Amino acid sequence: MNKMKKGISLLLLVVLAIAVAGCSGSSGNKDTVKLAYVAWDSEIASSYVVKEVLESKLGASVEMLQVDAGPMWAGVADGSADGMVAAWLPSTHASYLEKYGNEVEDLGANLEGTKIGLAVPAYMNMTSIEDLTKAENGTALDHKIIGIEPGAGIMMATEKALEQYALSDYTLVESSSAAMAQELQKAYDNNESIVVTGWTPHWMFANMDLKYLEDPKNVYGGDEQIHTMVRKGLKEDMPKVYKFLDQFEWTPEEMAEVMVKIQGGASPEEAAKTWVEANQDKVNTWIAGTE
Repeated sequence: MNKMKKGISLLLLVVLAIAVAGCSGSSGNKDTVKLAYVAWDSEIASSYVVKEVLESKLGASVEMLQVDAGPMWAGVADGSADGMVAAWLPSTHASYLEKYGNEVEDLGANLEGTKIGLAVPAYMNMTSIEDLTKAENGTALDHKIIGIEPGAGIMMATEKALEQYALSDYTLVESSSAAMAQELQKAYDNNESIVVTGWTPHWMFANMDLKYLEDPKNVYGGDEQIHTMVRKGLKEDMPKVYKFLDQFEWTPEEMAEVMVKIQGGASPEEAAKTWVEANQDKVNTWIAGTE
């Protein structure tokens, strides 16, 4: 009798183990994608659109990793992140590409025609970075350039610009993308002088009449592209995710639609969901072949 009970107990344990394994297997089929991004308005827009497509179209689970530019590249390089759609090349993230380029896979540009530089309100009587050396301009600006997160490519380029244009009396103020835009909006509303580290695409160029200061020494480089970078081995581990990321591309105008919604009060998730639902044809080209 005891042997029979032991036999039944053993059988139940085997059945339970199979059931648990089956449940684990079904949940394990759902890819968890770790997506790294920097907290720039443009990269928040693109990263959350990618998240929405991964979740709603490919059935993946997405973990969002908001970090600075250096850790973003390092994370993809060491595999702690699966990918990112926020690599500004060839200039802004040149130092990161040099450091981590051999450890990541470049899937190419997902957006063409970006630009970085120093931006001012159009009403300011300045046209070139060289105008910052004029005493009256330095006084009006309190010898400050409003920047973003330390370590960002545009911040490193601006430090170089301070040297190249002999602007040692200026301070590059470290803040954040959001804080910079807030300072700019405040000065713009009061018709005050201000110079910021700017880039396009960005909603501030849609909401305010701004201009880039000419860069005769070409410190900031010309037009750039935003590239998609993924970790080595993603193609083998998550082929559908890889294929989608490889096919993901859009325009500055499309990105701006999402940015403006977020700036207007929508959450990144809401803005991304609205855009994806309204642009099914575009999204279908991104996920073609992943069915």
